[in-house]
Amino acid sequence: QALHKRNIKSKTVFVSEIKPAAVSVYKTNFPDAEITGDITKVDEKDIPDIDFLLAGFPCQSFSSAGKRLGFQDTRGTLFFDVARVIKSKKPKGFILENVEGLVTHDHGKTLKTIMNVLNDLGYNTTYRILNSADFGLAQARKRIYIVGTLEGNKPILENFDIKDNVILSD
Repeated sequence: QALHKRNIKSKTVFVSEIKPAAVSVYKTNFPDAEITGDITKVDEKDIPDIDFLLAGFPCQSFSSAGKRLGFQDTRGTLFFDVARVIKSKKPKGFILENVEGLVTHDHGKTLKTIMNVLNDLGYNTTYRILNSADFGLAQARKRIYIVGTLEGNKPILENFDIKDNVILSD
């Protein structure tokens, strides 16, 4: 939607998802999409070249609602598969999303590791916690967004138009 508003054409060239409910929702919204399964079983050489990568990795390992095992939980290690794809494909940029608990997990060490990995891959990175309620959605849902660019300065995640007092109607 953001690209469309700016008259920028985009094309999804690769999707990986294993949760049946998520696959179903994705197929409903994008019926022509081809969805690859488990990213841990995908050779990054088989992924088409990409300009920009959008990814989320399982949050249960970092969430205050979970056991907070971080990288000791195999779901938590899926970040390294995202990094593997970034390293291989060298997109111009990326946006990664996760729960806000990632910021404080293991006293900030987990986020520091993630940021170091991305910086070591040559990206200028930053992050910010954003709340969906501030953007006109009907729920408060705080998420960390980690953004990186291969060239140029560190991305700026400030000055968003915040929508106050969202009212739902019929």
